[in-house]
Amino acid sequence: MTYTIPNQTKIGHVHLKVSDLERSLAFYRDLLGFQVTQHYGDDAAFISAGGYHHHIGLNTWQSKNAPPAPKNAAGLYHLAILYPTRKDLAVATSRLAHANYPITGSADHGVSEAIYLDDPDGNGVELYWDKPKESWPLDEQGNLAMVSKHLDLKDLLDEIKRS
Repeated sequence: MTYTIPNQTKIGHVHLKVSDLERSLAFYRDLLGFQVTQHYGDDAAFISAGGYHHHIGLNTWQSKNAPPAPKNAAGLYHLAILYPTRKDLAVATSRLAHANYPITGSADHGVSEAIYLDDPDGNGVELYWDKPKESWPLDEQGNLAMVSKHLDLKDLLDEIKRS
């Protein structure tokens, strides 16, 4: 018999090796808006949204002052941060633009809209919101048919004015 993980299962948190804790906190805390829930000495911090114990752990235990991991090696492709609404994603995107933080890509995946960037250590970060499930694209057999189409960034940012 094949085991299927329970439907209610969620990914709880990600723990990243970083080279400079304060620089990473400036990105995740100051730019993206996460709150620090705990410092673990001078070498680690735990951050969250909404009071959870932590969504992201940042540590320098094995990586202090180290260069970024090579792009063409096994490891983390990106971590994804799910925003509750399209407007919330628009606000985050606007904050990045005002800070002149480089965005590496964007896409409309049919099921979601996403902004892509790298954190200060070169870890990929996806900021996204999920579209309502009833609007997700399906193929002729009723299977999910995700896509990667152009995301209209102006329309996304205009979401701030619409609400």
